[in-house]
Amino acid sequence: MPNIKKSNSYQTVITTFEMTPGTCQDLLDELTAAYDAFISKQPGFIAAGLHVNDAQTRIANYSQWERREDFQAMLRSDEMRVHNRKFNALCKSFEPVMYDVAATFN
Repeated sequence: MPNIKKSNSYQTVITTFEMTPGTCQDLLDELTAAYDAFISKQPGFIAAGLHVNDAQTRIANYSQWERREDFQAMLRSDEMRVHNRKFNALCKSFEPVMYDVAATFN
């Protein structure tokens, strides 16, 4: 489970996927398979969570990495390129963006 704190030195990545309701479950299945088989086993991976909106037209993927270079190395791997092609076939668009935690509220 992601641990969100301003004091963390982790690299936060939020990826949003836009799709039709008919492909939402298929994309969730592909994302889950990618995390189970590959992403979660990569150096620097800490945690991730998948979130789906009520209309099933968007998925938000929140992930944490030890360093931005760890995330970038995972993205450049041949195996991740194969996964990204599968994701792309199931959605209109997706975009990973790196963030720093600016504030948290409890």
